Amino acid sequence: MRNENEALRAARERTESPAHPGECLSRQELAELVNEYVYRHANRREGIDANYVGKVERGLIRWPNEDYRAAFRAVLGVSTDEALGFSNSRRRTVKVADMNRKQFLRVAGVSVGLAALGSLDAFLEPSQATVPPTRIGRTEVEQVHTAARVFKSWDAEHGGGLSRETVLAQLRWSARLLDSTYPEILRPELFSAVAYLASVHGFMCFDAYAFDDSRRTLRFALACAEEAEDWGLRAEILSRMARQDIHTGHPDQGMTWIEYALVRADRVTPTTRAMLHTVRGRALAKMGRRHEALRSVALADEFFADRQSDTDPKWLAYYDASQHAGDTAHALMDLSLQGVKTDAAERFETAVSGHVSIAARSRVLSQTKLATLHMATGDPREGVVIGNRALDAAASIRSNRVSDCLRELARYSRPHERIADVPDLRHRITNTVLA
Repeated sequence: MRNENEALRAARERTESPAHPGECLSRQELAELVNEYVYRHANRREGIDANYVGKVERGLIRWPNEDYRAAFRAVLGVSTDEALGFSNSRRRTVKVADMNRKQFLRVAGVSVGLAALGSLDAFLEPSQATVPPTRIGRTEVEQVHTAARVFKSWDAEHGGGLSRETVLAQLRWSARLLDSTYPEILRPELFSAVAYLASVHGFMCFDAYAFDDSRRTLRFALACAEEAEDWGLRAEILSRMARQDIHTGHPDQGMTWIEYALVRADRVTPTTRAMLHTVRGRALAKMGRRHEALRSVALADEFFADRQSDTDPKWLAYYDASQHAGDTAHALMDLSLQGVKTDAAERFETAVSGHVSIAARSRVLSQTKLATLHMATGDPREGVVIGNRALDAAASIRSNRVSDCLRELARYSRPHERIADVPDLRHRITNTVLA
C-alpha cells in the first residue's frame, strides 16, 4: 500500500485560488501554475493536469522530476522537497552514509567549531578567484542570460534584500567577459546579456534601498544595452531608473528618463511602450499633472491592447495583464488620493487575483496599496481584511518597498483606530516591519 501525500494536499489546500479568492487552489489550477512555472524557467512546455496532481497526492508518484519539484515548491511557497512530502528512496542510503561520516569526524577530532575559524569574512574569502575564459562563445552568453533569469525570478518571489551581493559577484565575473575574445557576431548578444544581468542587480538594489549602488549598476547596464543597440532593453533599464527617481521623490527626473526611453519608440514593441507610458503616468501623477497622467494611462492601455507577446523579448514576459493592471493602478492611486475618481481599486483587484506565486512581491505590493486605498477613500473594514492578507504574504519577502507600503497603510489606518480590528492590523504592521 502506498502512503498518501498529505503534505502536498495540505499545502495545496492552504494556498488561495488566484481565480476564486477565499477558496483553495484546485488540482487543475495547481497543474496549470506548475506548467507555467516550468515554461518560464526551463523554456519547456509541459502538460500535466489534475490527474497528475492527484497521483502525486495519492502517493503514486513520490519523486517528480527536478523541474516539477521546483515548480511545486515555488507555487506552494515552500523551500524544501520534504515540506511537500517528496522523497527519493534511492537517496536514503546516501543520507545515512553522510551522517556516519559526520559522526566519524566528531569522534576522530577532525571537526572544528566556528570559533576556531576566526573571522568568517576572512575565512570565506576565496583564495583563488574564478577566472573567466579568455575565449568565449554562445554557451557563455547563454549562461549569463540564465543567471539573470534565475536571479530575476528570485527577486520577484522573495525581494531584493537577500541575494543582491550574490548577484553582484556574478555580475563582476560576467562583466569581465566583455574583455575576452569572442566572434564579432556575438558582441551584441554578449553586451545585451551583461546589461540584462546588471539591470536585475540594479533593481534588486533599488528594492533594498541601496540607491547609490542601484544608480551605478543601472548606468552600467544602460551603457551595455546601448553598446549592443538593444533598444528594448535600453527602454527597460531607463524605466527602472525612472521608477527609482519617482519613488525617491524626484518625479521630474523620472520623467526625463522616460522621455529619453521614448525616443524612437517605433523600435520597441507595444508591450514596452505600454510599460513606458505607465511609468510616465506615475511621474505625472506625482507632479500633480492630473489630465496628462490620465492620458498616459489611457495610452498605456491602448498599447497593451495591441501587444503580441510572441514578438516580445523573453525578459519582458513579466509584464503581463496582471503586471499592467497593478502598475497602472499605482499611477492612478496617486490621483485617487488627490480626490480624482479613478478605477485604481478595480485594477489592483485584477492584479492581486492574477499574480501567481512567482510574482509574490508584486502581488503583496498591489494588496497593500488596495488596502490603503480602502482606508483612504473606501471601506476601512475591507481594508483590514485585505491588509491582513498582505501581511500574511509579506512574511517571506525581504523588500524595503513592501515595508514602506505597509507603513503607508498604517498611516492611513490611524484615523480608523476605533473600528474593530484596525488596532490589531496596525500592531501586525509594526511587528512585520521591525522583523
